[in-house]
Amino acid sequence: MPGVFTVSLDLELYWGVRDSRSFEDYGANLRGERDAIRGILDLFQAHGIHATWATLGFLFFKDIAQLRQQLPGVLPDYQNQQLSSYRYIDERRWGDDDLYHFAPDAIEQILRCPGQEVGTHTFSHYYCLEEGQTIESFRADLRAAVEVAKGVGIPTTSLVFPRNQANPAYLRVLDELGIACYRGNERMSFYKPRNQQGQSPLVRALRLLDTYINLSGHNTYSLEECARSRPFDIPASRFLRPCSRSLAPLESLRLHRIKRAMHDAATENRLFHLWWHPHNFGADVKRNLDFLRKILIHYDQLRQRHGMQSRNMGEVAALLERMHVG
Repeated sequence: MPGVFTVSLDLELYWGVRDSRSFEDYGANLRGERDAIRGILDLFQAHGIHATWATLGFLFFKDIAQLRQQLPGVLPDYQNQQLSSYRYIDERRWGDDDLYHFAPDAIEQILRCPGQEVGTHTFSHYYCLEEGQTIESFRADLRAAVEVAKGVGIPTTSLVFPRNQANPAYLRVLDELGIACYRGNERMSFYKPRNQQGQSPLVRALRLLDTYINLSGHNTYSLEECARSRPFDIPASRFLRPCSRSLAPLESLRLHRIKRAMHDAATENRLFHLWWHPHNFGADVKRNLDFLRKILIHYDQLRQRHGMQSRNMGEVAALLERMHVG
């Protein structure tokens, strides 16, 4: 089996950062996000990239009035109430900023592009490791996400846990709802799933350093390893950080780090999983798309020389299902 190049994007608009970023300090990213989505899709089509867009359930609605009609009956009771998107719905003064919160237009655009899968990022940007929430409220939230996608003809096969808070105790809910796979975390200790309190400055610093210097290895995975148990864990290999003008002299190191891991996957018949958020590209769309183009050109070379294949998460899950012995 040839090596596999997997891409997933967490599509969440402002819901994904609203507890930590204001419109004022993150507005450029949000305003540029739809341009980034169009540019990413153009590159994917040009290079034959199949990707999973893990899409927040809230984004399927056209406005807040429509969303209010389909809220789940059981809501998370986070100890830190600022984390709750449901509380935000009630407290916010809703104006003319729906483009920051809803995106049925972007979902339609993604579906028109060959090889793209719309997965789920839960309904509300649900945090599975935060104090106060329960498996019952997670089940209600995820069921709502599956149902809203089903309502427009989209089956839900793949899940990305918000903030990468994969909770092993909750995986049975994925099985209950017919979700075949999820994006797990890299194996090094500083990538393990954590709640907000566990995101120490040291952990953040190690992850940043690992972007440029190999601290954690290539983070590529054998398909046999991924096929061991359902739902299938298709782990992350590398977060594609946005271009940073302050760290511009290190950009060649960042690119080299990604290319080396991709080469390892291609030559050793393993899986490499790249991920990011479209809003990461929004403040500097051109530079970020140029960087992504270099990665995809490298994929072209690996495909031609070693037969590497591009598969979205749902397609990887179908492959793993054929390999699974249980």
